[in-house]
Amino acid sequence: MDVVVTGIGLVSALGTLDDGWKRLLSGKSGIRQHQPFLELERRPLALIGKKPADLITLIRQVLADALQDANLTLPLPDCGIAIGSSRGFQANLEQLASEGRSKKEEEKGKKKEGRELPISNAQFVNFLPHMGAIAVARAIGSTGPVLSPMAACATGIQSIARAVDLIRTGECQRAIAGAVEAPITPLTLAGFSRMGALANNGCYPFDENREGFVLGEGGALFVLESAELAKRRGAKIYGRISGFGLTNDACHANAPELGGESAIAAVNQCLKRSNLAAIDIDFIHAHGTATELNDRHEALLIEKLFHRGVAVSSTKGATGHTLGASGALGAAFCLMSIKYQMLPPCVGMKKPGFELDFVRCSRSAIVRNAVCLSFGFGGQNAAIVLSGDR
Repeated sequence: MDVVVTGIGLVSALGTLDDGWKRLLSGKSGIRQHQPFLELERRPLALIGKKPADLITLIRQVLADALQDANLTLPLPDCGIAIGSSRGFQANLEQLASEGRSKKEEEKGKKKEGRELPISNAQFVNFLPHMGAIAVARAIGSTGPVLSPMAACATGIQSIARAVDLIRTGECQRAIAGAVEAPITPLTLAGFSRMGALANNGCYPFDENREGFVLGEGGALFVLESAELAKRRGAKIYGRISGFGLTNDACHANAPELGGESAIAAVNQCLKRSNLAAIDIDFIHAHGTATELNDRHEALLIEKLFHRGVAVSSTKGATGHTLGASGALGAAFCLMSIKYQMLPPCVGMKKPGFELDFVRCSRSAIVRNAVCLSFGFGGQNAAIVLSGDR
């Protein structure tokens, strides 16, 4: 059964879907120097607004855009949902913990029996990791299946894959899928900084002088439908989800398995399920985090599996690294490439560090099949093929 995309909602530091796409093609970047937390040093970040965004606010925004784009009206009682986030409500929980510490300092010296947490029962429940997906179910009136994958940076692609499964197994004919992140928090910044993963100046994917990734916020949600339903209701179609591959290295917490066997298996699974060969891929939206290990690992994988002339780009130099949402953003940009027959540039690249056909400036091209790659901490590997509607 063909599963097609009939609506896209997207937001990033570049803007919404259409505005962000235009800015991306012109080589613009949403990365700026910011200091959202006084206790941490100023550094490059990809913020949507002037201060860190709220997760539920972002989810509601991209959901509304996706539904409008798909020309759907509420309620949608039988719609499946597969929406993930690797960080979830961490920002809210950190804020509550901070308020609790301040309250404790104020009451220092006063006798206090027992321990009181600065959180109500309602807050506790609403900040559980899956509640973003539940919020979407409530918003659209869905009583169908709700999934909330968490797979580090592979979350976005895994969420789309799970929604495709829901449709292909007949559990529903329509699903909303994707991932949204609001990861700019003190703990996230401090943790990645301690690891040495964050850039000090900017994000330069696959560059010889790359220095690490830049955290960004945003996400993308897709309306997926069986091709039969989409055509029956006369919906516009961006493209098909041809296939996907999901594997795990089972090796290291924060570094890829050096031989790349599991990552290669994910790509090969994806191509096999798509009934395509590597030569059929016209564009690769790479994970391209601009870290030393990831870019080398990914470049070697591309060199090994794909033909030498395949176009390669990473858009993280424009949007920043949105962690679990990055694969969803990448899938959206692949669909826009198919729609407009244009390839987005690898923003931030100055001197390529690998011998691949990197898209240095936006260019027109025949794009029939595009693959989006994601590689996450814990060895999570994901690949998905987006194809033009046949």
